[in-house]
Amino acid sequence: MPHSHHSHSGQFCRHATGRLEDVVLEAIRKGFEVYGLTEHVPRYREEDLYPEEAGIDLQALRDQFDAFLNEAHRLKVHYASQITLLVGLETEYITSVDLDQLDSILERNRDRIEYVVGSIHHVGGAPIDFDVDTFKSALVLQPGKSAEEQMENFQCSYFEAQFQLLQRFHPEIIGHFDLCRLYLPEMRLANYPRAWKLLERNVLYAIEYGALFEVNASAFRKNWSTAYPAEDVLKVILQHGGKLALSDDSHGPHAVGLNYHRVFEYLRRENVSQLWYLQASKNPSKAGRSIEPVMVPDEWWNHLFWNKQL
Repeated sequence: MPHSHHSHSGQFCRHATGRLEDVVLEAIRKGFEVYGLTEHVPRYREEDLYPEEAGIDLQALRDQFDAFLNEAHRLKVHYASQITLLVGLETEYITSVDLDQLDSILERNRDRIEYVVGSIHHVGGAPIDFDVDTFKSALVLQPGKSAEEQMENFQCSYFEAQFQLLQRFHPEIIGHFDLCRLYLPEMRLANYPRAWKLLERNVLYAIEYGALFEVNASAFRKNWSTAYPAEDVLKVILQHGGKLALSDDSHGPHAVGLNYHRVFEYLRRENVSQLWYLQASKNPSKAGRSIEPVMVPDEWWNHLFWNKQL
């Protein structure tokens, strides 16, 4: 304690800022004990590139990811006396190509990728967290379908994609579980019964194989009043015995630990009594990676770290 399992840097992510080493230095300065470095995997089709990546060579994205792994492991060794760095990745699932290529990445880097943050950022090929317009484009208009039906189909597509990712890769961290309502934070997912049933299925499956659900502080940067997941999903996770881990999802040094004071308040308000984190292990995870979840000892809210945040 304290920990973060999900981060990015401008050095290896075009929509972030700062060098990866500066992210690490800021985590050390703020008193983090465990910090995960998890850049996005490459994309493999030009139509999947974000606007800031226009014109970039697809091979350059692959090379950039390899460079990230090299730098992350250099930093892991260099700062080992000051902080425990974990080296992982954050998934993409736009088409089946992404899953096949992720298989290849994990196989090639079996000893260098310690864990996986399993995230969905697209529905029907459209990015749902870039801006409101692209979010709306994912709400596929279907003749004869009401707006309510379209929204439910959208949510179902999101949770079906999430389930495929969970089944195939067993990510140790479930990234921003309810990103599907990013621009509609007040939406109650239980109002969409088919989607809610899929959501519960995914929660139970992730718990069964031992995943941690991240409490992701970046939602506060998106004008949410909670972290991801919001209260309704958090309650389902806790009711079924799910385990929570902290993430800042920082996109540069400026966002390391950002809004952790609000995460603290949120979790205390929801009576969360346990937090977990990842550590290296000789006992492989469900996916065969050398990592395991460990519970934060004692009462997590009494850690001195929080005195600096509040």
